[in-house]
Amino acid sequence: MELQFSRHRRLRSSANMRALVRENHLKAEDFIYPLFIYEGENIRNEVSSMPGVFQVSMDNLKAEMDDIVAHGIKSVLLFGIPKTKDACGEQAYHDHGIVQVATRYIKENYPDMIVVADTCLCEYTDHGHCGVVEGEKVLNDESLELLVKTAIAQAKAGADIIAPSNMMDGFVAAIRAGLDEAGFTEIPVMSYAVKYASAFYGPFREAAEGAPQFGDRKTYQMDPANRMEAFREAESDVQEGADFLIVKPGMPYLDIVRDMKNTFNLPIVIYNVSGEYAMIKAAAQNGWVDEKKTVLEMLIGMKRAGADLIITYHAKDACRWLKEDQ
Repeated sequence: MELQFSRHRRLRSSANMRALVRENHLKAEDFIYPLFIYEGENIRNEVSSMPGVFQVSMDNLKAEMDDIVAHGIKSVLLFGIPKTKDACGEQAYHDHGIVQVATRYIKENYPDMIVVADTCLCEYTDHGHCGVVEGEKVLNDESLELLVKTAIAQAKAGADIIAPSNMMDGFVAAIRAGLDEAGFTEIPVMSYAVKYASAFYGPFREAAEGAPQFGDRKTYQMDPANRMEAFREAESDVQEGADFLIVKPGMPYLDIVRDMKNTFNLPIVIYNVSGEYAMIKAAAQNGWVDEKKTVLEMLIGMKRAGADLIITYHAKDACRWLKEDQ
């Protein structure tokens, strides 16, 4: 019997052949590494639910940054944990706020490092919500005023990119207008355009000490069941002046990443969030998965789905593994 079929295995016949036709690649420049800067001294606390991730104070930031640079990472995303919190998150927009202090230090000592400043209030408010609260309601427009002040303070400190994560309506328009009026027309906005109200954020809330003290964030973050809503959110942000679009979380939302890549002509960023990191770490520690192979497969899957950049706590390990495989 003469069969007619395609010989797809011809292009898988050896490691070099597979490398020759590989469609997607990971490199150090793809990764943005989150950092948790803790106001205080002599602090280097490992996050219990995120092995290998630390809260660090300014006196330990040099060692952390030296390690980041040694791994070949080119970009960091800064989150701040202040000593004091209040109802309006005042420490978020003070010139001496911890993210602003850390930004100035990094730009002075590591000038080539891209500093992305997370622009939100949840780590700075005593109620843990991402805006101004009245009773148990998060107020949209009143929150925008404080977010603009935060973005301007971060830009003044030297942040290369402003990354608002609050999911208030109009946050990109307000921040873009505020930055422009303050003279920061060249500072891009990396919008958390598509951010779901996800169960995968749990370990982050330990790391950033910003869990809501009442209720949840479902009135401003997106319903995980919705797809078309993501188009509306992203389209608004593009019209308002966003320069990057973030999809958060990562693994459960790869379909949304592909939707964004196919629809919008902007760099697409995926946030490989804390819960995703913690699951792989826990499984690897129990010997259930091969950590290196699992992480690299997950990250290349994110690139294949359409992500141009990946915010990930795995960045150090991934850079080390990629060097080993060269």
